[in-house]
Amino acid sequence: MTDQDSARRPKYQRIADELRTAIQSGDFAPGDRLPGENDLMTRYAVARMTARQALSVLRTEGLTEARKGAGVFVRAFRPLRRRGIPRLSGERWGSGRSVWSADVEDRDLVVDQIEVGETAAGARVAGALNLAPGAPVCVRSRRFVLDARPVLLSVSYLSAELVRGTPIAERDTGPGGTYARLTELGHRPVRFREEIRCRMPTAEESDRLALDFGTPVVLIGRTAFTGPGVAVELNEMTLDSSAYVLEYDFEA
Repeated sequence: MTDQDSARRPKYQRIADELRTAIQSGDFAPGDRLPGENDLMTRYAVARMTARQALSVLRTEGLTEARKGAGVFVRAFRPLRRRGIPRLSGERWGSGRSVWSADVEDRDLVVDQIEVGETAAGARVAGALNLAPGAPVCVRSRRFVLDARPVLLSVSYLSAELVRGTPIAERDTGPGGTYARLTELGHRPVRFREEIRCRMPTAEESDRLALDFGTPVVLIGRTAFTGPGVAVELNEMTLDSSAYVLEYDFEA
């Protein structure tokens, strides 16, 4: 970008550019407080709204976070690395470990909200599980919190006739989770398909994930199949995009 192009950019963007450069160069380290609105107004001779817009740009980019009553701070970003392939290894959940254990390392990932029940399958769920529309499905809805911050919403759908009366229909599925229990029922998952897309969150998703304004979500839809190719679970996940790195490591 030439000096002339830079001069044409709105002033709030130029201020954000300078602050971003300072963050990336280490002048402001993770956890450091950035200049506040009053400081920026004085330094750049701009109105409060311009200073506020500049700080908002950095928050939207995930570089900073606002702390009520304290100011805006450089975010100490330690992403949750979602290892797409090893996390679904049968060796992992077959030995009693959760698929989520592949992602968290030494960090504290907990489920703070969980609901389990039955409902009638809509067209999308029925199609994914090869069920008749309206067939009863078991629904497992959970919210995952990492380091005291919500990062993931997960909703699993399974045929109610298949899992009714088993631990899968309970809040605690036991060691190894749903896939270990399906294996015990003779429906071991051996293949998975994931579809990934991004969009802006709904109001409910923003609230449940405590998202900063302008933060998109990543949607992952995973279907689990048995050896004969029968779909036994549809898991629809909504991820805070600012909290995750999606990692896929496989041979060429």
